[in-house]
Amino acid sequence: MKHWTAFAAASVIAAAASLVPANAADISGAGATFPYPIYAKWADAYKKVTGNGLNYQSIGSGGGIKQIKAKTVTFGASDAPLPGKELDEVGLAQFPMVMGGIVPVVNLDGIKPGDLVIDGPTLARIFMGDIKTWDDPALKKLNPNANLPKQAIAVVHRSDGSGTTFNFAYYLSDVSADWKSKVGFNTSVQWPVGIGAKGNEGVANNVAQTKGSIGYVEYAYALQNKLTYTKMINKDGKTVSPTSEAFQAAAANANWKSQPGYGVILANQPGEKSWPMTAATWILIYKKPTDPAATGEALKFFAWAYKNGGQMAEALDYVPMPANVVSDIEKYWTNEIKSADGKPVFAMTN
Repeated sequence: MKHWTAFAAASVIAAAASLVPANAADISGAGATFPYPIYAKWADAYKKVTGNGLNYQSIGSGGGIKQIKAKTVTFGASDAPLPGKELDEVGLAQFPMVMGGIVPVVNLDGIKPGDLVIDGPTLARIFMGDIKTWDDPALKKLNPNANLPKQAIAVVHRSDGSGTTFNFAYYLSDVSADWKSKVGFNTSVQWPVGIGAKGNEGVANNVAQTKGSIGYVEYAYALQNKLTYTKMINKDGKTVSPTSEAFQAAAANANWKSQPGYGVILANQPGEKSWPMTAATWILIYKKPTDPAATGEALKFFAWAYKNGGQMAEALDYVPMPANVVSDIEKYWTNEIKSADGKPVFAMTN
């Protein structure tokens, strides 16, 4: 993992973080905080190559969906894919941009990254409030050699509409019938316990400042903020660490064409090496944009990131989209995203 510093300030800007100062030529977008670190890195590199900037507000997936529907930005970004019916009703195209992993993070004295092991049912019981202290027998059973304190668990969760929450809660629903029936999954849920924080940045900051806490963030935020992440037991019963290889293993067998707008959920995938909370993040953009030139510039940026951004993504432990999927997505752009005269917007920009 290579350390990245150009956008470290993002960790303390919970509400709206723009990648570059906005000007008339900038590409405008808003939404998910999950991919913010890689979008920031791509934007920096793209501006150096082309001179074109990206003004991206890292406000959460729910905010991104609201802004694209209100047509206040050229594209929205969400870690929770919209269903096909909603895409059709609004007139949006949707496609995945990159993949990554969600990790549990804790703040416990004497516990280092990867020291603790946790499984899905136990994680669900913690976030349900059923497991209240760190020396609970369920945690001791998973960690017989760890010095777990008799300390109250402080749960930290997202307070905003969040695709990270969607994927986290989707996973918990998949491994815990109790969670599924009482809480379920969505970009926002009725949390049984805990304190809320805005964005991956806010959760990371709260966990860093609160002894005895546990939260969930995208892996790059855990590394950036030097948080203590846990290992997990996956669907095959194997203990795995959060690595790009583990995220890639979970994504390996994804059938992207099986859902409208490539809306495939990667949580709790089988495979000995699979990380159980792997997720994709999607772009939302109008099929018939009111400003085809702006949409064309956005698609040029996405095409550049697909082609040139793989190593940058891997350096932050994200997983690039496979080349065959990218090829299919670019055909999708040509066929679906058109100007008022019916000409493909992407073809017009190449």
